[in-house]
Amino acid sequence: MSTIAHLSDVHFGRHDPEIVAAVETFLFEKRPDLVVISGDFTQRARVEQYKIASDWLERLEGGGLVTLAVPGNHDVPLYDILRRFARPLNRYRRYIDDDLCPFVETGGFAVLGINTARSLTIKDGSVSREQIAMIRERFRDVNDAKTKILVTHHPLFAMPIGDEGALSKVVKRDEDALQAVADAGVDILLAGHFHRTYAQSAREMVKTAGAALVIQAGTATSTRLRGDELQSFNMIEIAPDRVELQVQRWDGSAFVGGRPTLFAHDGENWQFEGRREDEGTPAPVVAARADAVAQSE
Repeated sequence: MSTIAHLSDVHFGRHDPEIVAAVETFLFEKRPDLVVISGDFTQRARVEQYKIASDWLERLEGGGLVTLAVPGNHDVPLYDILRRFARPLNRYRRYIDDDLCPFVETGGFAVLGINTARSLTIKDGSVSREQIAMIRERFRDVNDAKTKILVTHHPLFAMPIGDEGALSKVVKRDEDALQAVADAGVDILLAGHFHRTYAQSAREMVKTAGAALVIQAGTATSTRLRGDELQSFNMIEIAPDRVELQVQRWDGSAFVGGRPTLFAHDGENWQFEGRREDEGTPAPVVAARADAVAQSE
């Protein structure tokens, strides 16, 4: 079994230092096989914010943790118009990672990250034709026994983000990207952007999306909260045809895990299997939302 910590939207510049320290303490104690950060390292892509983010990553990696990161829309300058269009991710490449589409493969999983942040879209995302081809190419030679995971900042789907069930705007070329995801046999899609935790089978959202499990992370360390959802991140345990998701939520002094949510693959699709009732705090929002979506289909 492999364990992945999935963090997103850390927003250095609008972060809580106490929560940042608590994240580090948790990760060093649990020591996941991989730490995924799905974008928005900074609040406004400023040098001082990138330096804080870089120091944080160096502490994680210096402590022996393996990381994989992609940029988010907040990592592109908003008000510096010249830099926004001429060198949108120059600072990200200097301080975080020069590779905008990183790839990590271990004995149990293969993870590809792709950059969906663009100069023209302000807050929305896009997937290029080259990236769509990359999804197929990178996973082509990965053994099917390994779990294939794709990481983006913007989710590839229209996500339920409003209290009235309003859906988000999709990324550009979403249909082509989802076809590539299906063709490549991607098992799990990880993303952030909306500061809301969510999990659901991709096929329940778009019938042609293949058999991937969609997992969204909330904001791990930012004070930019959405509704009543506090800072959180995901711990994901992966075994063949089985995923256990536990949301770690900030309670004011530490991160506390909710009851793990279990998903099983039936050969064609991911199915919500239930929750482990013998540990953790009350069931996380992710499970309630997954149930609600499943019941509304």
